[in-house]
Amino acid sequence: MKKDFFKYQAQTSPHPLALEISHAKGSYIFDIDGKEYLDFVAGVSANSVGHTHPKVNKAIQIQLEKYTHVMVYGEFVQQSQVDLCKLLVQHSPQNLNSVYITNSGTEATEGALKLAKRVTNRFQIIAAKNSYHGNTMGAMSVSGVERQNSAFRPLIPGTKFITFNCEYCLQKITTKTAAVILETIQGGAGFIEPKNDYLKKVKKRCDEVGALLILDEIQTGIGRTGTFWGFENYNISPDIVITGKGLAGGMPIGAFIAESKIMSLLKENPKLGHISTFAGHPIMAAAAIATVDIITNSNLLYESIRKEQLIRKHLHHPKIKEIRGKGLMLAAIVETPEIAAKIVHDCLNNGLILFFLLFEGRALRITPPLTISDEEIKKGCDIILQSLERTT
Repeated sequence: MKKDFFKYQAQTSPHPLALEISHAKGSYIFDIDGKEYLDFVAGVSANSVGHTHPKVNKAIQIQLEKYTHVMVYGEFVQQSQVDLCKLLVQHSPQNLNSVYITNSGTEATEGALKLAKRVTNRFQIIAAKNSYHGNTMGAMSVSGVERQNSAFRPLIPGTKFITFNCEYCLQKITTKTAAVILETIQGGAGFIEPKNDYLKKVKKRCDEVGALLILDEIQTGIGRTGTFWGFENYNISPDIVITGKGLAGGMPIGAFIAESKIMSLLKENPKLGHISTFAGHPIMAAAAIATVDIITNSNLLYESIRKEQLIRKHLHHPKIKEIRGKGLMLAAIVETPEIAAKIVHDCLNNGLILFFLLFEGRALRITPPLTISDEEIKKGCDIILQSLERTT
């Protein structure tokens, strides 16, 4: 299988981890030799309720027996789509009351950018340096790392970049700006939190000049940071929110959410202003409903913060310079990228899955399922500490 993987499947990096998967359950992934791996990554924040959660599986099976794809998005009334939109609105601020489901977080980014331009009749977008919003041409155009973008230029024009948490930079937001797009917590940059009411100040500036604020909650949303939406931690509500990753318990999905008054602009002038064949796929929507129900009808939101403190308590080591992030979106920072790479591979050999961040080479990604147990957290932290002792 590994030989065919390298022969037939397009590769995304020179040296993938190449773990040969047999099955997964709860907080564990198993390889074809039966070895178990404790998962501290959760499919890069996607498997929010663990692997093969029985309630998610049951929802998928029930929907599968009814129907799968029946029509392009938005034409037929489908129960799982409607119920998911309603559920997301119920867990959102009042101004976020209309949902457009997509196939991925990247596609949600594209939809949000189009909507902002349609609403304001402006084309300039302000984004943050070291940001990441996806890998399609529009999403890349607002992602602020040139070494990722340079090989694919020209990208979509009209984007200006500011430094995250820089208040002086907000003067770049003007009456020419359609929208400011920011990650609530910068992910690829190293899990950088907003400071000193930064997001509130961005929103105030947007309101002053008539621009929209888009918050990318693809990683921070759906309970990962201790609240349903990450922006709730900072007492702010955006004009448009983007979600994905953990929304459907490991199934592919995304969504952008806004006020119905502005979302309605996508349906005319031109008609079909945003359209997708498989968006809101009923099976993915059913999985998302089950996932949101599990998270919101339990103590998992509170538990994300408590488990964060448990991880911080157990991961004390001189080689860990700091632990960034919030809830179960954490990054342990070591001295060099080389040390980080050694630890990731050593931990994998010893039954723990860690991973990297896109643009912060010194980071060890710690984003386990929200359902991970205290015992599993302690076990994973012990493996990391043992690896740190072996790594030079």
